[in-house]
Amino acid sequence: MADVKIILPDGSAKEYAAGTTLGEAVKQLSNSLAKKVLAAEVNGELTDLREELVDGSTVSFLTFEQDGGKHTLRHTASHIMAQAIKRLWPEAKLAIGPAIDKGFYYDIDMEHVLVPEDLPKIEKEMIRIVKENLPIEKNVMPRQEAIEFFKNLNEDYKVELIQDLPEDAIISCYKQGDFIDLCVGPHAASTGKVKAFKLQSIAGAYWRGDEKNKMLQRIYGTAFEKKEELEAYLQLLEEAAKRDHRKLGKELGLFVLKEEGPGFPFFLPKGMALRNELETFWRELHHEFEYVEIRTPVILNRQLWETSGHWDHYRENMYTVQIDNEDYAIKPMNCPGGILVYQNEMHSYRDLPIRMAELGLVHRHELSGALHGLFRVRSFTQDDAHVFMTPEQIKPELMKVIELFDRTYSQFGLKYHVELSTKPEGALGDDHIWELATDALRDAIEAKGIPYVVNPGDGAFYGPKLDYHIEDSLGRTWQCGTIQLDMNLPERFGMEYIGEDGQKHRPIMIHRACFGSLERFIGILTEHYAGAFPTWMAPVQVKVLPISEKHVEYANKIAKEMRHDYIRVEVDERNEKIGYKVRQAQMEKVPYMLVVGEKEMEDGTVNVRKHGGDELGTVKWEDFFKDIKEEVKNRK
Repeated sequence: MADVKIILPDGSAKEYAAGTTLGEAVKQLSNSLAKKVLAAEVNGELTDLREELVDGSTVSFLTFEQDGGKHTLRHTASHIMAQAIKRLWPEAKLAIGPAIDKGFYYDIDMEHVLVPEDLPKIEKEMIRIVKENLPIEKNVMPRQEAIEFFKNLNEDYKVELIQDLPEDAIISCYKQGDFIDLCVGPHAASTGKVKAFKLQSIAGAYWRGDEKNKMLQRIYGTAFEKKEELEAYLQLLEEAAKRDHRKLGKELGLFVLKEEGPGFPFFLPKGMALRNELETFWRELHHEFEYVEIRTPVILNRQLWETSGHWDHYRENMYTVQIDNEDYAIKPMNCPGGILVYQNEMHSYRDLPIRMAELGLVHRHELSGALHGLFRVRSFTQDDAHVFMTPEQIKPELMKVIELFDRTYSQFGLKYHVELSTKPEGALGDDHIWELATDALRDAIEAKGIPYVVNPGDGAFYGPKLDYHIEDSLGRTWQCGTIQLDMNLPERFGMEYIGEDGQKHRPIMIHRACFGSLERFIGILTEHYAGAFPTWMAPVQVKVLPISEKHVEYANKIAKEMRHDYIRVEVDERNEKIGYKVRQAQMEKVPYMLVVGEKEMEDGTVNVRKHGGDELGTVKWEDFFKDIKEEVKNRK
């Protein structure tokens, strides 16, 4: 029998006897590696180790360190959970149980209503199954045989899934002990491989995501290769829960979401103080980078959105309205309005580049189930800007935008990585224009020496883009900034400028937003700082705490002087013990607390404490005032 040859990631070729499985092949390569490997990637496809080698294929063996390895271990954990549920509640019917990012879930149909107290019982049974170290075997059968098999098991949901497959489909199942499940895999070699797992929550889920179907019970969990990794992850989740911007937003009085306007946030006075500081920073930085600020209408007519392509490509996300028997839309994006401002007068090449910035309120229809605090809303402010330029100005202008983004994120101590998103399906414009635009973005980011990865097919419908993913203090990443190069909208809107040759030319357009959404960025910063904002941003920067009623007048005198210089200060005049007042201010995450009593009043001093418990001692209140003004001014 002829040998088969495979190519490994380092480019080397290995030969094996025909009929060798991927699992057997990795054992021949290295016994120690074989103990860690969970699956393989064959020609870019995630593949079960039980599959035979295919001649000429490129093979990469995956451990838990790779995404495919994590997926395989967690998918196996979902089957172990399903087996445990069937042991505890034999009448339960299983729907689907995939691995997902960070974990897995299984949807179950049964009479018993699951409660959080059931999760430890299921975990206990899962531990038994892991200790049994049951080999996991793959079986295949023809479609009709599989339908009869699962009918006999009374697994109606599995039968429905199989019936939706083509008649000539070969159905794969995985068996562990007396439990068998419909599945394409891949799975670990045995149940004993899943040593560290945790069931986390219970939720409801409609079968196949259709609200017309039956509501099933869903159990979420996660699994890791080692117990230490699981414990570290659970600690991270616990810390993230403490930092949840929805919880902190309520506790700190920043914003509120009301049932009268789902997805439409209300900013409270303290939230507005924070928001205004961010806007001031944004305006100062854009002034330095020579932008002009504009404001465009929230409602514009259908013809404009047809010209831009939004009416055809984005209408399901838009709110529409009729005015004087004509169709209008509430803007989901600011760019068409910015184009109308550009077209308000004819421009010469000498005017370019024109950099227009707008803090523009946009509305997008999001499904109610997708709404999430400030992270996913229906109304938000984009810190948009549009740069109109000549072809020769593309690279230097892109580099300026990249520099502005770096300045912005550095101010908040945020690291970031960049993705280059290329042409999606159904995009506007021909391939040549897309290629020119994509190359321009690539050249600019490379000229700045910033590493990036390519994200194929994820560009906007009118142009490729650079997406900025920022990393917070917990190591979580958030997609925020975007830089999009657009040669299509200038064409669709017939935009022009007079060139050096006296002829009309088409400008190139950059769309860019650095915060992305001001609301979402505030949510991210709230979690990044755990609500303890830097002094320049803090809604309340100073809290003056008089020890008794005798010291309230002195406290108010200090506060009045500070307010005169726009320091945000409050006086706690309540008839409470000073320790209570200090604890309360700490809980409110106020950067500075000034305790004032008899001695401070006599000496013209304040006793300064910082959020977090540091006591900075007693200083002249004028000296403290001078220092905090400097700190705020320089945005330290």
